Amino acid sequence: MEIQKVINIDNDVLSGQPVFTGTRVPVESLFDHLEAGVSLNEFLEDFPSVAKEQAVALLDMANKIVTSKDILKLYEAVA
Repeated sequence: MEIQKVINIDNDVLSGQPVFTGTRVPVESLFDHLEAGVSLNEFLEDFPSVAKEQAVALLDMANKIVTSKDILKLYEAVA
């Protein structure tokens, strides 16, 4: 899935905080929920405007970033 269909950053939406495209749900909220032990399905129930495909694509993107063997790309991503 293209990143534009997953994440949107707009200064007029939550002051530019990255949100799931088409919603006002911060992408950070997915990670916060998972960290708290909430399942993906529960997160999606709490935020029905987020499509499962978007959440799964975001997790896949995060996985690719943190498991990249190109350490410079990892540093760029977290800078």
